[in-house]
Amino acid sequence: MAATTHSEEGLNEMTYNRCVGTKYCSNNCPYKVRRFNFYEFNEDRKLPSLTAMANPNVSVRTLGVMEKCTYCVQRINRGRIEAEKENRRVRDGEIVTACQQVCPTEALVFGDLNDPASKVAALKKEPLNYALLLELNTRPRTTYLAKLTNPNPALAPEAAPKGPHGEGPA
Repeated sequence: MAATTHSEEGLNEMTYNRCVGTKYCSNNCPYKVRRFNFYEFNEDRKLPSLTAMANPNVSVRTLGVMEKCTYCVQRINRGRIEAEKENRRVRDGEIVTACQQVCPTEALVFGDLNDPASKVAALKKEPLNYALLLELNTRPRTTYLAKLTNPNPALAPEAAPKGPHGEGPA
C-alpha cells in the first residue's frame, strides 16, 4: 500500500489516505512510536463553533489509521517554500517544530545535518550523543544527548590549585 515511505530528506512519512489500519507497521516499529487512531476527529468539524479550533495546516486523520510524529512536515514545507521564494537555503533555526516551540528548556533541536555549521550538526558530534537501537541499522534521525553526572564526590578529579584569594589557578 505504501502508506509509509521515506522522503528524499530521510523523513519517515505517512500518507494517511493509503493506510488501511492493519497495525502491521506498529507491530514492526522497533521504536513503538506509532499509534492507532481510535477516534473520529472529523465529527467535530460538523459543528461550526469547533471548526475554527482545528489547525488548518494539519490534516485531520480519520478513524482507523496509524499515526506517528511527522516532525511537523507542514512547517518544514513552509520554511522550504519561503527560502525558495527568496532564492536562498533554509537558515539554521528557521524551522521550529511544535514540540520544540513549546519546550521551556529548549531541550529539542531540529535542523539540517548536512550543514556542518548548524546547531544540530554540532550537537550530533558531541561524545555523549547516542541513538536508540543503532545496532539494528535503522539509521535513526532522532538522537539524544546523555547527561553525565558524578554521584560520588570522592571520585572527582582533584581541584586545580587556587590563587592567593581563592580565585582560579595561581
